[in-house]
Amino acid sequence: MNGDKIIEVKNLTKRYKNLVAVDELDLNVHRGDVFGFLGPNGAGKSTTIRMLLSLIKPTKGSINIFGKSLKENRNYILKRIGAIVEKPDFYLYLTAYKNLEVLGKISGCDTSNNRIMELLNLVGLEARYNSKVKTFSHGMKQRLGLAQALLHDPELIILDEPTTGLDPQGMKEIRDLIIFLSREKGKTVFLSSHILHEVELIATRMIIINKGKTKVEGTVEELLKSDKMNVTFEVDDVSKAFDVLKLTQWNESFLKKEKNNLRFDMPQDEIAELNKFLIENGINVSAVIPVRSLEDYFLKITETGE
Repeated sequence: MNGDKIIEVKNLTKRYKNLVAVDELDLNVHRGDVFGFLGPNGAGKSTTIRMLLSLIKPTKGSINIFGKSLKENRNYILKRIGAIVEKPDFYLYLTAYKNLEVLGKISGCDTSNNRIMELLNLVGLEARYNSKVKTFSHGMKQRLGLAQALLHDPELIILDEPTTGLDPQGMKEIRDLIIFLSREKGKTVFLSSHILHEVELIATRMIIINKGKTKVEGTVEELLKSDKMNVTFEVDDVSKAFDVLKLTQWNESFLKKEKNNLRFDMPQDEIAELNKFLIENGINVSAVIPVRSLEDYFLKITETGE
């Protein structure tokens, strides 16, 4: 992955009368990123995506995509983007194959049999290529929408909740497809999702927004590493361990004790030090269980207010 910025947003703002949906938002997406765009409901994610796709106009701020202003180069930019925004629409009485063929011809894309079947195979719908879309489940329509977004072989793929309506197997298949598009095809993927575990598994960089504002932005690894971890120490004598820790620096990190466990909220680099301290003070430690997830981090960031 190189450092080229595919999306560069500065001071992006969208106001609706007294409501500020997006508030001076900055974000940067680099070539090859799988970029997680996260935030609670009402944070401004969908509004931001609509502005990126030129579906609504910003109140102020700038959007540069592929190094060019979206305002001044709309057609040039949009031709190089594939997107799913909310639920995709299709001709319900046409087959999956025919839908892609018709939509491809409208867009001037390659509609050869090989190309259409390649896309249907990618999204796991090759066996249903000749079925009418009216017979498809919501999840199957999501898959077909992804195939549609890939028809013109875009450089940038913007996905708004792409796994909505999918079962766990379907979610894994879409996750694997996103990884394939990024690593094997060199695509840049901008992924908005409320399923944080999915984002943690595939995103290289991310941003968390709340109330239309940036809370944090960076690589997933760096952001999680910088945060404190929830750590459980399983010991042979909880009462003795608790007494020993009362007058130490770790008393402030202590969360609670339960059965044979002591739980702490602490930096990763202090775990080994605390383990050594307990052993030196006659406490047998049978297990150290660190837990840190994107979901924990997300909740901590979004529940802290402004």
